[in-house]
Amino acid sequence: MADFEASPSDDERNARSLARLVAIMRRLRDPVTGCEWDSVQNFATIAPYTIEEAYEVADAIQRGDLDDLRDELGDLQLQVVFHAVMAEEAGHFTLADTFDAISNKLERRHPHIFGEAKDGGHHLWEQIKAEERAKNPDRSALAGVALALPALERAAKLQKRAARTGFDWPTIDGPRDKIREELDEIAAAPPEELEEEVGDLLFAVVNFARFLKVDPEEALRRANAKFERRFRAIEEEPGFVDLVLDAKEALWQRVKRSERQSAS
Repeated sequence: MADFEASPSDDERNARSLARLVAIMRRLRDPVTGCEWDSVQNFATIAPYTIEEAYEVADAIQRGDLDDLRDELGDLQLQVVFHAVMAEEAGHFTLADTFDAISNKLERRHPHIFGEAKDGGHHLWEQIKAEERAKNPDRSALAGVALALPALERAAKLQKRAARTGFDWPTIDGPRDKIREELDEIAAAPPEELEEEVGDLLFAVVNFARFLKVDPEEALRRANAKFERRFRAIEEEPGFVDLVLDAKEALWQRVKRSERQSAS
């Protein structure tokens, strides 16, 4: 990869481009002359798009598509500007305030780079974060785990936070046995309790993954990709839809064998 270093002219262009985007959003938000859709949005209605754009950035990275990554990062930046302009309109804060907040946080959490600390690294970052959390009125160990996180990721974060307090299984046998227990409870549950029991099972599986040091969100993402890849391969078989299940399963196994042979 070629080295790239931003020059003063690049910094000036960055500033002009950001200012242009902010100006465009302010114009779109104008209640009289703006866009009939953009002008009526609020934080809650835009939040789902913000989350979606973050996932599209991650998707472009996973596919290694840098052209798409450039575009998706622009879409994500639009979301930041959208929220900041709405906050500015309501007199809450400005885009500059958000940049100052993250800059202050980065400098505060890297005292070995920007301050006088002799030691640094990730452990110091975590220590400073813990000190900041201690000032939060919500004193729970679970405070600050975002509600909008994907459910698997949030479950893992909740479990890690609880584990820091000593509330954890002593060995991997605990979460393994818990999975079996939850399966039994699903088998015995009436229909109105199935959703709750399936949720408990998924939570237990996340706990098991944590003990194995496996990221459950990434593991499921890879499983999704594998299923999609294999299903797309078998559905190309002529007359696939009309095949009996055993025939479809045979095709599936053939694709699996082919993948393993290619990998070996």
